[in-house]
Amino acid sequence: MTFRFHEIVALGESIELEFKSAQGRDGNGEVPSNFWETYSAMANTNGGEVYLGIEEKTPDNFIVLGIKDPGKVQKSLWDTLHGKNKVNRNILSDSNIQVVLVDGKQVIQITIPRARRQDRPVYLGTNPFGNTYLRRHEGDYKADDETIRRMIAESVEDSRDDRVLDNFGIDDLDKETIAAYRNRFSAVKPESPWLELSAEEFLNKIGALGKDRTTGKTGVRLAGLLMFGRFDTIKEVFPHYMVDYQERPEPKIEARWIDRVVPDGTWSGNLYDFFQKAYRKLTTDLKIPFQLKEGVRSDDTPIHEAIREALTNTLIHADYTGRVSILVVKRPDMFGFRNPGLMRISIEQAIQGGISDCRNRRIQDMFRYIGLGDHAGSGIPKIYMNWKEQHWRLPLLREDPTYAQTLLELRMISLLPEESLKMLDDLFGERFRKLPELERIILITSATEDMVNHDRIKEIASNHPKDISAALAHLVHEKMLIKQGETRASFYRLPGKKLTVISSLFEDSLAPNSPDLAPSSPDLTGSSPDLKSKLTHILSALGFSEMPGKINATTMRDIILQMCDGNTLTLKDLSLILERDPKALQDQYLTPMIAEGIIELKYPNNKNHPDQAYRKKQ
Repeated sequence: MTFRFHEIVALGESIELEFKSAQGRDGNGEVPSNFWETYSAMANTNGGEVYLGIEEKTPDNFIVLGIKDPGKVQKSLWDTLHGKNKVNRNILSDSNIQVVLVDGKQVIQITIPRARRQDRPVYLGTNPFGNTYLRRHEGDYKADDETIRRMIAESVEDSRDDRVLDNFGIDDLDKETIAAYRNRFSAVKPESPWLELSAEEFLNKIGALGKDRTTGKTGVRLAGLLMFGRFDTIKEVFPHYMVDYQERPEPKIEARWIDRVVPDGTWSGNLYDFFQKAYRKLTTDLKIPFQLKEGVRSDDTPIHEAIREALTNTLIHADYTGRVSILVVKRPDMFGFRNPGLMRISIEQAIQGGISDCRNRRIQDMFRYIGLGDHAGSGIPKIYMNWKEQHWRLPLLREDPTYAQTLLELRMISLLPEESLKMLDDLFGERFRKLPELERIILITSATEDMVNHDRIKEIASNHPKDISAALAHLVHEKMLIKQGETRASFYRLPGKKLTVISSLFEDSLAPNSPDLAPSSPDLTGSSPDLKSKLTHILSALGFSEMPGKINATTMRDIILQMCDGNTLTLKDLSLILERDPKALQDQYLTPMIAEGIIELKYPNNKNHPDQAYRKKQ
């Protein structure tokens, strides 16, 4: 296979890329020691490609060196992967390691897939703790112990809600919720023999109660507690549990609400009651066209179905051991759904459908018994299909690995807004109308959403990533788009169009968990909405839509200085908000900036103070 180097760089907008010179002491080539950190990081995140034989001097300066003896390097790779001393698991096959020609020189291309849930964590050595890496903005960072424990639990527990709890019984469940669920079950399955059973027998049948066959103990399953428990008893097992519905009056990122549902003592606080309350409020104002179904008026529409699927998916796929709340938001322009926990399959697989790997299968069963959700992996495709039927912009499904959460936004915005078409016609006239369909889609998306990147177009169009890269490059060449940033941090905007803050529901990624809007954890102040908003405005002024992966030192120092102006921030605050490794941030920026007198310590006489923090020196 033959490439020009610029073709490889273009792929960096759609996949993670890493370049290593890999020359070795003799100049014939060797596997660099830091390759294995990248192998672990890409395997544990979203995969990527590594090219051995290309040196990256700076983010925009590369040299294709080539590998003189690729056979020796390939053998070394396979020997290490098949051993157990360096890495715990081999997830590569023969097709993942190829010798390719780049600008006429032999280079080794290593395609690292995203590891299956059952194979994570992929780590170095024999101990996952301290040796597991994650990919964050083109860098490899060690995973913390909590993240590693969650990976291990995910790998060994097919269903996270199956465990039978010690010392919990039917008295810990809310009787009114159980009665309401049975009423709906009766309406959906009027012929079921389960309707004749006692409450305890019925709960056993649907999986809310059960028996641990290893120990012989019987009691409430985790699924039963979450579905039917009372808020106080649920919190005993899941300290960070919180469900939150908010109706916001304007299409803005501010978390000002006019209606809210959180556990406040007036209702049970469990999942089933939350589903009922949230769904009613989500669909209250929907315009329902008159339609007949088997001669009877139906008040159900594809929009109702999509919202139902989205809300059900949010609850059955959540990781209730996580620190983030379940958050459902209704806004005039969109609906938003957030759950703690990353997806068990890739976003591409979820959108394509056909694969089901539910985190909470007992809860999924309980919803399925009353006509909600299924096991076919069709939920996300159904949402996309129903939204597409309305000629609205396709849903935005994404993961936030920094805070281990999954986000879904359903925007009620036309695919072809008249104002956007008029803007493009005014800007480019006949040039716009003569463009290929893909390039018109890119420009319309940029006009509608202020900016666009490779990933967003990949969600909207079915074109190959390479074709999307070529279309973006052509529009930049024709001066119809302006590119800012590099590789996966790059985005595009229309010439002359002023960037505004992206109107996302989830700008405050780690939203509050409690009704009084206190942070979900006192040691995670770096994720507060105020800091997020401040960083967004700083980045916007610098021409960035988000925190870039690679950034020059002068710009990073400027961002740190502005963040510390008026705020006293801990190292953890800064590492969270800037998405950087704490040690690297301290060594490369904070310590030198203190030495230069630009910033100062909160406790200068006690550098190891447990509450040590940084602020701009006045």
